[in-house]
Amino acid sequence: MSDKGTILVTGGAGYVGSHICEAVASAGFKVVVYDNFSNGHRIFAKFGDHVEGDIRDAGALRKAFDTYKPIGVIHCAALIEVATSITDTANYYDNNVGGAINLIRTAQETGVEAFVFSSTCAVYGPPKRLPLDETHPFGPISPYGRTKMMVEQVLEDLREHHAFPAISLRYFNASGSHWESGIGEKHDPETHAIPLAIYAAQGRRAGFKIMGTDYDTPDGTAIRDYIHVLDLADAHVRAIEHLLAGNKGDVFNLGTGTGSSVRELVDTISEVSGKPFDVAEVDRRAGDPPSLVADNSKARDVLGWRPSRTFTDVVESAWHWHSEIERTLFQV
Repeated sequence: MSDKGTILVTGGAGYVGSHICEAVASAGFKVVVYDNFSNGHRIFAKFGDHVEGDIRDAGALRKAFDTYKPIGVIHCAALIEVATSITDTANYYDNNVGGAINLIRTAQETGVEAFVFSSTCAVYGPPKRLPLDETHPFGPISPYGRTKMMVEQVLEDLREHHAFPAISLRYFNASGSHWESGIGEKHDPETHAIPLAIYAAQGRRAGFKIMGTDYDTPDGTAIRDYIHVLDLADAHVRAIEHLLAGNKGDVFNLGTGTGSSVRELVDTISEVSGKPFDVAEVDRRAGDPPSLVADNSKARDVLGWRPSRTFTDVVESAWHWHSEIERTLFQV
């Protein structure tokens, strides 16, 4: 495949970032991972060169840009745990907002032609209507969500007033793995529903909690839009190529448009694994909306992006990762 130029991926050793790096490399670009490895894994940084550095270090960023001369940036580096954003708020703003501004300024100064930002549906807050489209007003309820909203607003101003070529991609629930390539979801601590339920099925934790069974949904449990991480990665390649073709930036939802309930999640993992596990029904968490489902028509229409993997595909790939690969790589 021909070299189309270099794309620098911050947080490229993380869960979503590593899958993006693989997709970008497969599309014919040279990949450079920029990661401080505080949450990412060195063994995931294998789809190109890598630089150990922090996005808050303007000098280290500039050195990486001067060395590799990227034509595009995909910005995934961020602190992401909602609960921790409440207990360690200043650090979240310092990293997620201050670090992003350092990166954006460096990209501007070096003439980067495409900037793609990893955002989140958390910028919407409790939905006023469903499915959520990109015109839904901002309403984040956590410091984490507000940090992502603030970076989106910076990029919007730069698009409007400085023609800065930037796209913000609002993820719904990133899930699954490309276990065949040796990458998947590995957080410490783990807080996401699918790996937690899989760990329960494997006997690595004592059961799984369904938080809330009295929602206004068909089975009473919360509904979320689980998007396969490989479909997410494909969207980032399309976003980079869209900007490199000279198009103006924008904001896009990345979700399937179809939700799955927590009870469906439990049932699917039991079916895929062949291992029923203990499930406890407890009270809902404060602030959790009954349903979060994306309207992805804008990404389909503008980027030509269509998620191709089902919820069963998500669970099967996650099960293979946690059963066969994670245990070998991380000796768990």
